[in-house]
Order: sequence, then C-alpha cells, then structure tokens
Amino acid sequence: MAAGKSRLGRGLGALISGGAAPVPGGAPAAPPPSFPVHPAVATPPAPGPAAAHGFQEIPVQLVDPSPYQPRREIHSAPLGELVESIRAEGLLQPVVVRRAGDGRYQLIAGERRWRAFQQLKLKTIPARVIEATDASSATLTLIENLQREGLNPIEEAYGYASLIRDFDLTQEQAAERVGRSRPTVANALRLLTLDGEIQGYLAKELLSVGHAKVLLGVESVEQRTLLARRVLEQGLSVRALEDVVQSGRGIRARRRGVRAVPEAEAAAVADIEKRLTSHLGARVSLRHSLKRGRIIIAYAGNDDLQRILQKLGLEG
Repeated sequence: MAAGKSRLGRGLGALISGGAAPVPGGAPAAPPPSFPVHPAVATPPAPGPAAAHGFQEIPVQLVDPSPYQPRREIHSAPLGELVESIRAEGLLQPVVVRRAGDGRYQLIAGERRWRAFQQLKLKTIPARVIEATDASSATLTLIENLQREGLNPIEEAYGYASLIRDFDLTQEQAAERVGRSRPTVANALRLLTLDGEIQGYLAKELLSVGHAKVLLGVESVEQRTLLARRVLEQGLSVRALEDVVQSGRGIRARRRGVRAVPEAEAAAVADIEKRLTSHLGARVSLRHSLKRGRIIIAYAGNDDLQRILQKLGLEG
C-alpha cells in the first residue's frame, strides 16, 4: 500500500508543473504556507499575476467544478468540519485550477475546499493556476481523489473508465497515468459490470469490494442481486458469502415477492444508468419493475442541483 501511494505522489508532482521539489531523506519538511481567510468584501479584487510562490487569489464565483470529477457525492459532515477548520485556521493548501476562457477557471484539485469557501461566502480563494490539457486535468483530478482516499469503489471505477473512454487509453496506459497497477484498474472496472442495484450498495459501502468479487463469480444477474440482498439482510461476511455460492444454498431463480429479472433487461437498465450518469455528471440509479420505476439522481448541495437542472433544460 505504501508503495502505491508513493507512485501516486510522483505521478501528481510530475503532472503539475512547478510543483515543490521532493524533500531529501532525513531533511525536515518546511511547513505549508497558511492563507488567512478574510471577511467577504463587496467587490473581489481582480486576479493579479501569480506571486513568487506560485499562488494567486481568484474570485470564487469564477471557478467551475471539473467535468472529470469522479466523486458523485460530497458528504455534509466532513464538509462542515472543513468549513470550520478554514474559518479558524485559514486555508493550508490552495486549490489547483486551469483557465477555461471568458475569464473563468476550471477546478483540477480542491473541490471540497472550493465548496467550503462558497459556504463561508468568501469572495476569493487562493489558487495555483496551471496549464493543463483535458487529459492531464482528468488525470490530476482522479489522482487527487485516490490520494485522499475520498472515492467509493464505484466512483473510482468510473474515474478509470472515463480516462479510458474519453482519452482513448488502454488499461495499461490509464494505470500508468494514475500510478496504479493494471490489475488494480482491471479489477475496479469489473465492478461496473454489476447491475445498478449492487453498484448502489457498493457506492454506499453497504457491500465491500470483497463481496463484489464473490458476486462477480455468479453468472446470473438475478442470483447476484438476491445474494447481495441476503448479505445486507443477514450481515454475511465475505467468507460466508463464498460458502453460500460454492454450496449453491439460497440461490434460486425466483424468491417469493421478487420478480425474476431477465439478464438482458438488467443489462439495459445498467446501460441507461451509465449513460445518464455520464450525461448529468451525477450518480443516477434506476429502480425498475414491470409497471413502474424511479430515477434517483444524487447531488452535492444547491449549486450542484442547479447545474443538474440546467443540464436537464430546467430553470433553477
């Protein structure tokens, strides 16, 4: 695990030009600069040239979230803690952005910090403005989340899938970009072959990746779903689930009160979920039955909701 994190660190530093040089072994690391938080002012100052340390103040309202952000949900409790920390201590690590045209900026790293500044109603935020291609921006955004361990397994898998799809990469190339092994990326991508209901359990961390690996060995989509529900109902460990699968106990084509879902139908529902998630930039889940269903769209705060409404062509 330590080696993996080291590889991630080198990848991030290599992609952000002008990053701090690594500290030689045994040398004490200099403390990061602290950026004090100032009360909101009526008119934010125009962003000036970058200072010697590479940072500048930019208007919070001119920053847009990254379209490559793999994280679908930002939990309110940790964000609230970050808000209070910034209020008390200032910002220890500026956000990283790139210019997006029309005087605006696009986030590469630091979405939670940016959202905290929005909640604090601050006008400007310390930022490092870098030059980055779409591919580099997507890679950096994913790496930051992997380093902070802020992604659930499904978000991580979608992050890899987006890199591969949007920039025509192989699994090997995507793995190299983010400093992970190819098997790690390949195993994560396999999670996306599970149906939407099971992906939802993984995203909410109701099921572990270990459970998911066992379920991937079950050919029937319906049986996978029934087993996943059984894990939740009975609190089965990964080992207990393996025993159930190997023995065939509790795996039935139908269960009282549960309709057997054809594999083609389940695959179609999963495909719709993936396309809606990609289009809206938000986690979308479908709950489908014979006569009715629900579409569930996850969003992180009012700003994210307004963005989704605009995507849908609706007034905020």
